[in-house]
Amino acid sequence: MSHGSFGWNELMASDVEKAKSFYSKTLGWTIEEMKMPSGSYWIAKMGDKMVAGIMSTAMMPPGTPPHWFAYIEVDNVDQRCKSVAANGGKVVREPFDIPDVGRIAIISDATGAMIGWMTPKAH
Repeated sequence: MSHGSFGWNELMASDVEKAKSFYSKTLGWTIEEMKMPSGSYWIAKMGDKMVAGIMSTAMMPPGTPPHWFAYIEVDNVDQRCKSVAANGGKVVREPFDIPDVGRIAIISDATGAMIGWMTPKAH
């Protein structure tokens, strides 16, 4: 992926087992567990390629409905977030690190649509 491209998608599911079963049976995904401090995160794969993540809505604020959430890869999430407010958006969650993944921020754009921005960890 590169700057400005969609780089990752996550499913926030109210019933993770049902979601894993659905996507495995309908798309042929295999699902692997990744332990997190706050619970399990599930990596969906197509062959050897990671295609999405799945997590429980229980890991989100109360009342969060099931939904897909996308991330756009950016060259420097900290620098890019500095221009969000001046262009009509809002930084909802300041940049933070996810070990072995990269640095992420959650923003809302000028229309109020939520999106994640991510600078992947250099490999």
